[in-house]
Parts: sequence; C-alpha cells; structure tokens
Amino acid sequence: MKISVVFLAVSIGAFTAAFAEDPAPASKKLPPQPWHLADIWWDFAAPTPHFETLDIDVTIDRDVPSTVNLYVSPCGLGQLSGQQFYGGLQTNANGWPSKTEHTRAFIGKGGIFSRWGKNSLSVDWARGAEGTHFESAGYEGDFVSVRRAFAWTKGTYTWSLRACDTETIDGKDYTWVSCFVTPHDVSGTGITGASGSRYIGSLRFEGKDLTFWPRHSAFVEVYSTAKIPHSEIPEVTVTFGYPRINGQQPQFKKASVIHPAAGERSGAPDCATAEAEGDTIVVKVGKVFDREAKDRRHGLELKQTAAEKPAQ
Repeated sequence: MKISVVFLAVSIGAFTAAFAEDPAPASKKLPPQPWHLADIWWDFAAPTPHFETLDIDVTIDRDVPSTVNLYVSPCGLGQLSGQQFYGGLQTNANGWPSKTEHTRAFIGKGGIFSRWGKNSLSVDWARGAEGTHFESAGYEGDFVSVRRAFAWTKGTYTWSLRACDTETIDGKDYTWVSCFVTPHDVSGTGITGASGSRYIGSLRFEGKDLTFWPRHSAFVEVYSTAKIPHSEIPEVTVTFGYPRINGQQPQFKKASVIHPAAGERSGAPDCATAEAEGDTIVVKVGKVFDREAKDRRHGLELKQTAAEKPAQ
C-alpha cells in the first residue's frame, strides 16, 4: 500500500516572482501565526507494539528559501506509549547552542524532533552530536527538543525515528529514541559517511517496550520567529509517503483532512483545498476565499488496489 500526501503551498502576499500575489480581501483579518495550511490524519486498524522504527518519505519539489518560515512535518503528531512527539524540516530552525547556553541562535535550515511530558522534562532528556541545538520550556506545554542544521532543498527525504539504547534510572526503565533525516540524493546536503543520514538528535522516553498508537498525522505550517515575525507562504509542493512502522505499513482504516479556522488552534487563512486523487491527497493553497463549513473537516476517499493492502 503506497498512499502519499501532496501539499501545494502558495504565498498570499508578494515576495518574489516565485510567490503568489493574493492578498486577503479587506474583510478578511488574518489570524496570528503559526498557520496550519492543512492537517492530514491517517487512522490505522490497531496500535503497533514493540516499537523499533518509524519512517516517512517526504518529497519537496523546489528549494524553499530561509527568508520564509516553513515547517514541513512528516510527523505532525505521534505517540509512543501515550507520550506525544513530532518533527520534520524547518527553513529557520533555532534553539540553544548547548545544554548550558540558553541564548536562542538561528541555524537556518534544519531538522527538528520534539516531545512533550508532564512538568518533568529538561535538557537532560536530550542528547546530540556536535552542532545539535536544544530547547526545553513550557510555552508549548512541557517539552524538550533537539534541532540540528541540515541543508535540505528540493528532493526526497526519509524522516526516521529509531528506538536505540535503554537505561534504568531510580528503578525506572527508559528508551532513547533517535531522529535521522536521509536524503535520497546526498549531493548538496553536506552529508558524508556510509550511512548517508543526518543525525538530528535523541530524546528519552519512559518505558522499555514502547507501543506506537493507531494514528499518524502530517502538516505543512507557516510559523513565526523573532527573525521573521510574519512570514509569507512559499509556493511549494510537498509529497508525504505512507508511514512505515517497524518496516511495515500498518493496516489502513481511514484518512481525513482538517483546515483549522481563524480562532482555532493554529488557524490559517482559508486558502487551501484538499481532495483525494487515487492513492494521494492533494492540498492546493491559493487565494483567500470563503470556505463552507462542510469543507473544513472531511474524509478523504483514498482508492487502494488489492496489491497495496497489507495482509490481515
């Protein structure tokens, strides 16, 4: 089963020739950023026990400059034994240069992996290689995060998680989960070595035998930073592949899309539509328009062939 998700994002304001000139009507007051242009959800038939790996392919059709804040998230939200996480690629990644130097630094394009907890997380729950940036705070809930520079451009990448080593602290078991981004073409990425992957960093999760929940999500987001408080939306097509858990595609149950409205969390201007085309989902973003309520949240009728359906 190969089900992919395609995002087409188009600017709503003038920026360069590559950006659309579609300002919002005078009657439209734009909500504050971040903007989720569309949220895609897959529902699976069952959870996956004994978690080892998560892999999602993502294809970006053109270079996106760091003069905009774009977050391509192949993992918009996931859960391991009830512990939430997300991650992806950003045009303006930023964080603390070390676990002790808590001054925000911008590193340009990079990968990100974050998780949430319950008032107990700190940078002690994170680790990384040279150049890894960190953050731990409460402004988005209790979270800890790793970010690392990675010169992604147009092309196809696999965003991955790996359950690695375990440890026991005060009688409790924990698992370190590591994040990698693997370009299908390494030219221009600065990646060297036999693995061909960029290690983003690792986060610690409670438990020794983790279970992946029976859902998955992906999104494309325009966000705000101190460097660019109000970003344009760049024109780009992003294709998300079907998630693979422990090397297998979980049994598909249903898929849906949500376009958050102004006033909702991460509400965006109504400038996107989504529809299923065969085994893909195409989201097109253009001029701001008046969306009917029935089109804000709806199912996506994916067409699967018998060969694509996993064995029962």
